[in-house]
Amino acid sequence: MSDTHPLRTARPLRTARPLRTLAAAVLLTSLVLTPALVAPQSAAAAGASVTISNAAGTATADPEFATSFTVTGTGFQSIQGGIGGIYALFGWVEPGSSWQPSNGGTVGGDYRYVPDAESKENAGFQRFIAFPGSDTESAANAIMSATGDFTIDMVVPGAGFESLDRDGNISAVDCLVVQCGIITIGAHGVKNANNETFTPITFVAPAATAGTPAATGTDVAASAPAATGTTATGDAAATATTAAGAARVGYTTNSAIAGNVLSFTGQGFSAGEQVVATLDDGVAAVGPLTAGPSGEVAGVLQLPADLRAGTHLLSLNGAASASLAETEVAVAANPNLTVAATPEAAQPVWPYFALGLAILIAVVLLLLSLVTALVRGARTRRARREGAAAAVATAPSLALPRHTTESEPPTEPQVERQSEPPTEPLLTASPAGAHR
Repeated sequence: MSDTHPLRTARPLRTARPLRTLAAAVLLTSLVLTPALVAPQSAAAAGASVTISNAAGTATADPEFATSFTVTGTGFQSIQGGIGGIYALFGWVEPGSSWQPSNGGTVGGDYRYVPDAESKENAGFQRFIAFPGSDTESAANAIMSATGDFTIDMVVPGAGFESLDRDGNISAVDCLVVQCGIITIGAHGVKNANNETFTPITFVAPAATAGTPAATGTDVAASAPAATGTTATGDAAATATTAAGAARVGYTTNSAIAGNVLSFTGQGFSAGEQVVATLDDGVAAVGPLTAGPSGEVAGVLQLPADLRAGTHLLSLNGAASASLAETEVAVAANPNLTVAATPEAAQPVWPYFALGLAILIAVVLLLLSLVTALVRGARTRRARREGAAAAVATAPSLALPRHTTESEPPTEPQVERQSEPPTEPLLTASPAGAHR
């Protein structure tokens, strides 16, 4: 006798489980890759550092007059599309790291800096460097690269300045007594220790050198009123202005490009005097600028985009003292006017393509798994129905009497009886004396 049950059917192969496992693995990979591709990319700071150099290539500043510097930063944390950026300030910090805003340092107490207008066209004592892709790029003096590098021009007004804290309290700072330098902190209230640095500056009075030709570079001694009311020129001007503190002007060489903004500084004017800066015979001008307490001025001059390359004359004129400071500016041609701007390197699209392909494969696998599960279920139900039908067909039938049911017992056959004639009553003799 076979031991195969009529209702027992072969179980179909489970092919859907590997598909579901593969789909889950693809989905997990997609979830892992998606944040890395969608989230703003940022370069982690590997030790931010700042280098500063004046026209002579040193980190020294004039204690009495303003000095222009080129400030270069490397290794800062650059956040693509991040809020704000960093501020570069000239000022003083408390020794150690307690001055840092990320460590609880406060302006006016733990660090102080020279006040300046919080705008792009300020005096150069403060600079704003925006993160790449930030919505404040238009208001920035420079944009940080994706690797955390930047280059800006700054002005150091001298060895002494007055600082304001957020409450408006004034405090004087003497950089000949305390260490001053360039401070970098997070902009717009963002506290980020990776972008907080301090780079010291040394103050050294320049040596008086007679016989130096006028207009020899960034800081040049120019003409000044002589004691007799005449104007001294040439070598005599250099000697006389050094002794009398005559006006002079300097500019930042790497900003002298047609179409760019030329940053300049002036010294030797009267305190509070109005000063006007002019290029050539009025090709460009800015002012009036107000001289500081030491007679210093700083400003920026927009150079025309079509300004010819070559030597131009930059003049600073003092309204009250009639002081005149001049220097020759070597203007370079703007390469963007003749050579198409180099497009930024396109961001690779293959990671997004790979992500989309992974998601598509996951969806297809899930659909296949669902269809396989439905087909398997239908086959299983059909096999059960067929097995049940086969079992009923092959089961032995029970012989039952006709016109009977299993619930009723069989009845005996009835025998037909012949009818008998009615019998008459039998008369018997009554015993004697029975009737009265």
